[in-house]
Amino acid sequence: MSPAIDAPPVPRGAAAEGNSTAPSWLVWAALGVVYVVWGSTYLAIRVTVQTLPPLLTAGVRFTVAGVVAYLFLWARGGTQRIRVEAREIFACTIVGTALLFGGNGLVTLAERSVPSALAALIIGSVPLWVVLLRALKGESVGRSTFVGVGIGFVGLSILVLPGSGTTGVPIGWMLLIVLASASWAIGSFMSRSLPLPGDPFVSTAVQMMTGGVVLLITGLIHGEASGLDFSSFSTSSIVALGYLIVAGSWLAFTAYVWLLQNAPISKVATYAFVNPVVAIFLGWWLLGEQITPVILLGATIIVLSVAAIVRKESSPGDS
Repeated sequence: MSPAIDAPPVPRGAAAEGNSTAPSWLVWAALGVVYVVWGSTYLAIRVTVQTLPPLLTAGVRFTVAGVVAYLFLWARGGTQRIRVEAREIFACTIVGTALLFGGNGLVTLAERSVPSALAALIIGSVPLWVVLLRALKGESVGRSTFVGVGIGFVGLSILVLPGSGTTGVPIGWMLLIVLASASWAIGSFMSRSLPLPGDPFVSTAVQMMTGGVVLLITGLIHGEASGLDFSSFSTSSIVALGYLIVAGSWLAFTAYVWLLQNAPISKVATYAFVNPVVAIFLGWWLLGEQITPVILLGATIIVLSVAAIVRKESSPGDS
């Protein structure tokens, strides 16, 4: 589940450079799944919220995905594998709320008014927020990384400031996605120090279940269930929701975790700047979303700054 809203944060200590024993074609096939599927989730969210209530839909998506994943892990590994302690459930609830409610839930809410490509670009700023959080905690952050962060936020400002060329898109909804990207970064950052389950699949399943329940409760409080008319749900919205559950939350995540164990981290982390590019193309191609020169300028600045930071942070010896 990071820059692509479904992507978990890239753990440190993943496969070292050059230590992969997996066939190259299989690595690139898995990367292709992560690139395309996570890049397409913004489009799928946009289609889903055309007729479905955003918070309840996101809640159903992650609750169902989490429960099915948890049951699958139980069937494959038995009770011992899925056993979690109370403190681990609490930690998963904190991270799941920050990632799935604060991150994905706010994006789903905002995409009723914000084009999918623009949402993907704003969420692409997540690595910039993570660097700021690291600096605030007192971690050593290189000068060149800070320069990359500053340039990235210039690109973000180009996208969201009034008169930026995103005509017709309310700034309030764009700022909500900026808040979502900050929340996703906070959840990603906290996940490094909280006592999460050791099995990444179990951890993610529990995070999806707890975060999904928070989304469902919030949707009910928000009044989304009031006067709900199931006959108004379009087939395309329902199909898009199924795609988010199966492809976004199961297939791509499995490919991502496999990559962390079988490919260099610098190669895996490239999804951070490929996903927004995929989202821009799909939004233009399938939904006819307008791509203005100003949006292209902001996109170029953000993608290049994130690419530079990912390359710097993935180099041996860098913190």
